[in-house]
Amino acid sequence: MWKRAVGHNRKVPADRVVIFGRAGQLGGELITEFIERGYDVTGFERAAADITSPVAVEQAITKRNPSVVINAAAYNYVDAAENDPQAAFLVNGLAVRSLAMACRRIGARLVHFSTDYVFDGEAGRPYTEEDPPHPLGAYAVSKLAGEMYARAYLDEPLIIRTCGVFGPGGLGTSRGNFVELMLRLAGQGQAIRVLDDHIASPTYAPALAARTADLVQRGVQGVIHAGGGTPISWFEWAGKIFDAARLKPALRPANDRELPTAARRPKYSALSNAKMESLGLKPMPSLDEAIRAYLESRTRRLAPV
Repeated sequence: MWKRAVGHNRKVPADRVVIFGRAGQLGGELITEFIERGYDVTGFERAAADITSPVAVEQAITKRNPSVVINAAAYNYVDAAENDPQAAFLVNGLAVRSLAMACRRIGARLVHFSTDYVFDGEAGRPYTEEDPPHPLGAYAVSKLAGEMYARAYLDEPLIIRTCGVFGPGGLGTSRGNFVELMLRLAGQGQAIRVLDDHIASPTYAPALAARTADLVQRGVQGVIHAGGGTPISWFEWAGKIFDAARLKPALRPANDRELPTAARRPKYSALSNAKMESLGLKPMPSLDEAIRAYLESRTRRLAPV
């Protein structure tokens, strides 16, 4: 468990916030963002509060008695979920049920993160909150189940769908992120093949954390899309990463027939932020800005002490 209260010289809001998934690249940014805004924050990682255990969830939430519970924990092994769908459903589905039930018992608000993968990618344009979901695989089904559980047990949950999250915290996680994967491959001196027929809207974790805090402070409820705002192929994204890092590896486009995976993925899963922006929130930074900020933060983190 990780906990930090605000300093005595700062105005403390009535709200306490509990964040699950604190060890992830989004969870860490959420903790930082809410602390900076003066909240009393408790962050849990799996070792301290396993969200697949209803008892652990109940105890963690009841002990802190927060007004806001944020779930940034997720099972995101998309391909592995095809062989072990139960593992994905336990974390992404049933665990959200436990969180929602615990929130209902104490009257707390639940903020839950979902994914662009709830869509099938057939629309060929950025998806809005009004578009009907159509998941294509076990991971996607489990994430949609989490949304449904939150809405089944709570009248006013906030469900934030996002896409391709990357943040400096990825340096310290086992999964890393797409930027780290590309930089690692660039150092191997071999040709890099990346899909150019799948479109997403990569999302910078610090910006997502800031927009999440804005939504919480405004009392927004329902489903909100908060993607990166720039529809782009993974191949083009890789090119931007290498340009910003001043690297020139052999980058080659590929399609999903050439790079098959166990799980089907939506070909066009970019998200529209129009609803979020209509609420008065700042647009997400451009992808170029986000990549630059990421690399600058990465340099600082890797610098010798």
